[in-house]
Amino acid sequence: MTLEQVVRGVRRTPKRLLTTWRRSIQTRVVVYTVLLTAGAVSLVGLILLEQIGDQMVEDRVAAAKGEAAEELSAARTSIVDTSGANGGTPLQRNDLGDPIIQRSVSRGYGVVMAGPVTPRSGRISDNGVEWTPGLDVRSVPRDLEDRFQSIRAEPAWTYTRIAYDDGERSSTPGIVIGSQLELHDDTYNIYFLFPMDQEQETLGVITRGLLAAGAILILLIGFGSWVVTRHVVTPIRIARRTAERLAAGRLEERMVVHGEDDLTGLALSFNQMASGLQNQIRQLEHLSRIQRRFSSDVSHELRTPLTTVRMASDVLHEARETFDAPTARAAELLQTELDRFETLLSDLLEISRFDAGAAVLDLYDTDLTALAHAVVEAYTPLAEKRDIELTVIAPSHPCVAQVDHRRVERIVRNLVANATDHALVGQSVTVSVDSDDHAAALTVRDHGVGLAPGETALVFNRFWRADPARDRSSGGTGLGLSISLEDAHLHGGWLQAWGRPDQGAQFRLTLPRHAGVALRHSPLPLVPVDARDTLGAP
Repeated sequence: MTLEQVVRGVRRTPKRLLTTWRRSIQTRVVVYTVLLTAGAVSLVGLILLEQIGDQMVEDRVAAAKGEAAEELSAARTSIVDTSGANGGTPLQRNDLGDPIIQRSVSRGYGVVMAGPVTPRSGRISDNGVEWTPGLDVRSVPRDLEDRFQSIRAEPAWTYTRIAYDDGERSSTPGIVIGSQLELHDDTYNIYFLFPMDQEQETLGVITRGLLAAGAILILLIGFGSWVVTRHVVTPIRIARRTAERLAAGRLEERMVVHGEDDLTGLALSFNQMASGLQNQIRQLEHLSRIQRRFSSDVSHELRTPLTTVRMASDVLHEARETFDAPTARAAELLQTELDRFETLLSDLLEISRFDAGAAVLDLYDTDLTALAHAVVEAYTPLAEKRDIELTVIAPSHPCVAQVDHRRVERIVRNLVANATDHALVGQSVTVSVDSDDHAAALTVRDHGVGLAPGETALVFNRFWRADPARDRSSGGTGLGLSISLEDAHLHGGWLQAWGRPDQGAQFRLTLPRHAGVALRHSPLPLVPVDARDTLGAP
């Protein structure tokens, strides 16, 4: 694996994690459960540690007070027993302090003895101070020392940090208890410093134990939540995959049913729903096949009598000059209606081909500009009868696309015919053509009655008309736009409609320039520029 592949994999990791987070409910449930458990364990652990620490400190303070009181009591007893001998000499002070200091060394605490207390002396920084070897006398807090600068001060204690100057031991938290001793006429301050290193070590062991227990508990709960959610999510995933296969047309797919719980009920309901859908789809397919066969059979069966009627109609139409006026008019109407009937049969046959999936394309390069000019030229006489001007707007470059010329020409003819039928007298119908590297488009714009809101979705329905009472010049069958939409979809293209009441309508055909290429945009806008100006659009 190269360095570039490793870097690419590292860059893709956050995206993959985000995708997994969005798509996997199991991952989210497990993460949420672990986070909530970690928060609860942390809160409980902190409370327990605080309570245990407070209790240990209270016990240590009580023990330190008791030990200090015992030392002071023994010192006072020694003073009483030795009073009167060598009255008040420094030797008596040494005899009093040395045993206390020696016992402090053996018992693991420190002692600092300062004095005597006078208005100008009595601090540790003054001369005449004795202390446990190796102890840093600065371990006694200054504020506690200030309390014992007067005679007969009450005993007091506080927390401190006990430091050592022997270079072998590091500083530890501790308790310092201060009191006073009266030796003959002098008063001395004595400070007992009890380290709490054992309590600190014990609390550390408890903390590590709680951390280990909490981590194990979080892992166990995370694994348990993963197992539980997997048990719940797995049937849902199976249902999703089964639904996807059903949507793909595999109607025989069913979920495996076992057990009697809620998920089993879900599987049973899902299977019942799938069976119901399968039956309904099969019924609809059967009805659709019958309908398609009926349309195809009727269209084919009508061909033979229609041919016979057409032959008789042609004879009558050619001889209409010899008939009286009513009979000649009837011959002309018969010819016109037969033309419409033939067109209707052709459209029905084309629709049946689309429904049966038998429609195929004969693709070759076609210039849409030339095709548009040819269609407009064919419909110009009809448009001139209604005083409607047909124009083509095309770029200087050719708009060539790989299409079925016959089908695209039919789409354009239908669009131009509809625009001519619905345009107001004296107005114009504009056919615009344009293309880019990927798509070619053609729009047909009329200035007629337009389309009401919601009719742009109905205009491509079979036999739908916006105004059934409206006089039509071309005599359409009501299937032209439906066939045009199918032709556009067969090419992988779009056929879209826009319209506003009294502002006319515009239809846009967009086709890929190369067969098989998916469309993403159209070179021409669906909403006309003049309509956007009227509506105040940007």
